[in-house]
Amino acid sequence: MALTKETTTDQIEVVGEHKFVQVRARTTISEDGSVISSSLHRHVLVPRVKSGDPATWGDTDISGESAEVQAICNAVWTSAVKTAYETHMDAQES
Repeated sequence: MALTKETTTDQIEVVGEHKFVQVRARTTISEDGSVISSSLHRHVLVPRVKSGDPATWGDTDISGESAEVQAICNAVWTSAVKTAYETHMDAQES
């Protein structure tokens, strides 16, 4: 009876005007090659983040993401998208 656990990225979506990148991971538990359990986890990446005091905008750290996710983020997060996102978020705070 051999149990194995495998986590794979099974879905990557680019959503909305500000190009949020949604990443879905599937964790599968198998026993002797037969799946006995499966679960999903989703996280969302945004093009810019605000940090520090005083708060300043910076690129989202995607270094911990897979090469495929990084490539998608780098392709869709243009300067125009980043600027539009910052402007939108700053307007929400006012």
